[in-house]
Amino acid sequence: MSDDLTARFERASKEVTELSEAPDSAAQLELYSLYKQGSVGDCTGERPGMLEFIKRAKYDAWKERAGMSQDEAKEKYIALVEQLKEADKK
Repeated sequence: MSDDLTARFERASKEVTELSEAPDSAAQLELYSLYKQGSVGDCTGERPGMLEFIKRAKYDAWKERAGMSQDEAKEKYIALVEQLKEADKK
């Protein structure tokens, strides 16, 4: 199961780059946080400084996933990519 899940996760990470338009910033943050949680696990390191808006938002989004299993994050990432692909067809 895990090998199949990892293969689907890697495929989804490639497919998301093939969308005709980049997802909005909220979806990008969700994709980022799920990808990091699925590939690395819980967020590490210190929170970026207040003036590093993008890095701080990415850190916070990932930090919210703390405790989520890597497999669950991979499943949610795959589901989100599928949802974005469906919306892209319209």
